Amino acid sequence: MADNKEYMIVPVEDGTIHISEEVIAAIAVGAVREVEGVSGMMTSLGGSVADLVSNKKNAQKGAKSVKIEMDGETLALDLYLTVAYGHAIPEVAENAQKAVKSSIEAMTGCTVTTVNIHVGGVTMA
Repeated sequence: MADNKEYMIVPVEDGTIHISEEVIAAIAVGAVREVEGVSGMMTSLGGSVADLVSNKKNAQKGAKSVKIEMDGETLALDLYLTVAYGHAIPEVAENAQKAVKSSIEAMTGCTVTTVNIHVGGVTMA
């Protein structure tokens, strides 16, 4: 396979299916962007405000906005997003968790054990 990529390995009757971490992240980003009240994705909250501003282009694309831990056939995800002003943050976060979990499980057949939502900002969109 490719260098330094993590793959989810799903055994099937005739062999195995290797699903890239990038594919799982793309599914998660696609699902969360469909949730009402989510205004965007952002980089992980470990950096400074200057890091977020300088990485705005990457943040909009979803780069570093999803962290995935793989353990056998189970997944744990952390998603970093912003919420539109006027929406209840707990409700948006819960809807995002449900959307991500159901999309990944439906598309990959893997079990999602945890979806942690990190709200790093509110936008006036």
